[in-house]
Amino acid sequence: MINRIVLGMFLITIMIVTSCTSEDNAGIIIDTANIQQISNTAKSGTWRITSFIDSGNNETANFVGYDFTFNDNGAITASNGSNVINGTWSVSNGSSSNSNDVDFDITFVAPNNFEDLSEDWDIVSISDTKINLIHISGGNGGTDTLIFEK
Repeated sequence: MINRIVLGMFLITIMIVTSCTSEDNAGIIIDTANIQQISNTAKSGTWRITSFIDSGNNETANFVGYDFTFNDNGAITASNGSNVINGTWSVSNGSSSNSNDVDFDITFVAPNNFEDLSEDWDIVSISDTKINLIHISGGNGGTDTLIFEK
């Protein structure tokens, strides 16, 4: 009787674990072989920042109302209808010795709150509707996270 209960619980656990999927698993595999696919996904429409944590400080409110467009020519545009902020972006091989390291680079020169987005971000996950990025500072060791969503 106990063996059947244990077996039943084991089978239920297996069914639950195998039926769950995460957004990360549904996204693009992050490696240098997929740089063009990552770039094409970023260029596929407009994005909004749904989270920006700068060394533990939530600075998401600085970007409310801005639509971000990643253009073919390496330009990134942030617009809220009355203000347009221009910068650059790229997806490239990372600088680490890991051959699968991919950098998602963003550069804005002004205003100050947009300059905070200027980093060589590492991609945590990317899908058709979400780009999840992280940057660990070499200077102070702070961790920044940035999430774009459609």
